Amino acid sequence: MADTTAAARVESIEADFFADPHAHYRRWRADGPVHRVRFPDDVVRWVVIGYAEARVALADPRLRKDIAHIDGIVHAKRGSTPSDPNVVALLSHMLSTDPPAHTRLRKLVNKAFTAKRVAALRPRIEQITASLLDAMAERDQVDLMDEFANPLPVTVICELLGVPYADRDDFQTWTRALVTVAGEGEDDERPAASAAMVAYLANLVRAKQTEPADDLLSQLVLADDDGDRLTDRELVSMAFLLLVAGHETTVNLIGNGVNALLRRPEQWRALCADPAGVPAAIEEFLRFDGPVDMATVRYTAEPITLGGTEIPAGELVYVALAAANRDPARFADADTLAVDGQPTGHLAFGHGIHFCVGAPLARLEAEIAYTALLRRFPDLRLADAAATGHWQTSTLIRGLLELPVRVR
Repeated sequence: MADTTAAARVESIEADFFADPHAHYRRWRADGPVHRVRFPDDVVRWVVIGYAEARVALADPRLRKDIAHIDGIVHAKRGSTPSDPNVVALLSHMLSTDPPAHTRLRKLVNKAFTAKRVAALRPRIEQITASLLDAMAERDQVDLMDEFANPLPVTVICELLGVPYADRDDFQTWTRALVTVAGEGEDDERPAASAAMVAYLANLVRAKQTEPADDLLSQLVLADDDGDRLTDRELVSMAFLLLVAGHETTVNLIGNGVNALLRRPEQWRALCADPAGVPAAIEEFLRFDGPVDMATVRYTAEPITLGGTEIPAGELVYVALAAANRDPARFADADTLAVDGQPTGHLAFGHGIHFCVGAPLARLEAEIAYTALLRRFPDLRLADAAATGHWQTSTLIRGLLELPVRVR
């Protein structure tokens, strides 16, 4: 029998949510694994926080991702007009489509984004890492986000895609505006940011079509499956997905993990003493405080029951990966970081057909980054252990805005 209490109760995402979403999830969990939640834009959405329910939801074809349909639902609930076409254009990538369109797009991307191409990046990632750590070594105190966690993945994704590194400030500013939670005053930045991003990426695609190079975006331009190729619109949205997802997630996999480690010095020392444990520790960082809070939105194509709660058709649904990865019903001592454990089954990269295509690259970059950082700066510590830090106001991205550390 479906639970009606969850359908009647409405939680809220307030300003304090972003500093510690886990505290909210713990409170919500006492009342079940599925909740109605009012977001800062005043639209009520459903949020799945239980691990078992999240895993089901991520793979259930009744929960769909077509961005045009989702946009219509959002604006019907707001009583407003549909989004700027540029926003929809940017989000019309494989992460926001359903089969058979998703199957087609993923197949074309897989032809260009191969395991061999990712593995070949190791020497260059090691070189970039060493250079950044050399620069850090010249100072007593640095912001780890600015000096290491951010420039490493940004440099890698720029070189991989063939995006000029000199343009990083522009596309990161546009990205930040687009992933920030919509609320009073926030929407004003989105049309300008989306228009600028579309124009930038369209020019970049045209350049690759005219003069292809040895980079992933050129390979996507040339990708062919029995005569099927990505359209210009699809190339722009795919470039947006790979550019944003390709750096934002790894930036915060590094930042969140280092922050968690340095707040537990005994675990930092243990990992310094046994750097062979880095790959397993990375999986624990992904589980404990991963770079994605809630997976991108879905909608119910028909009524669906999760965790005993019925969600009607035509509703917006978020799967809170961060909450699922701290569900005590799945992970013992879920709120405790344990780098010497063997975490398995976390959902930080999603599950099902939308599992993150860039997961191997994120893991490779994180392995190189952590191994080098531990070896080079075993005495690294927080500049102010009492400071809780400032976090992005995003339900998608879980990441610090700064991480001041003492190098010496």
